[in-house]
Amino acid sequence: MKYVIHTVGPVWHGGSHNEAELLASVYRESLKIATAYKVKSISFPSISTGVYHYPVTDAAKIAIDTTISYLCDNSTPLEEVLFVLCDANIYSAYSATLAKQISN
Repeated sequence: MKYVIHTVGPVWHGGSHNEAELLASVYRESLKIATAYKVKSISFPSISTGVYHYPVTDAAKIAIDTTISYLCDNSTPLEEVLFVLCDANIYSAYSATLAKQISN
């Protein structure tokens, strides 16, 4: 069975309105829902980096760090997490972030 987990990320207000924790929560809660429904695969866009103007590099770090942390800390049927990225700039930010995470 296929599902759509709809979520809305935070609007960027310069970083002083708890945006980082709100964005991390969006990913965490989506992963919790996927786990509850026994989903094996989930895809995410780069949440909040479009019309909500979240800085892509910061958003990539939050998305990847939160996802890795969730997968390491929880028993989940998830086997695959995909980030579906709409342009080369966003792809580069996520790719660089993941490379740093892997090298640590």
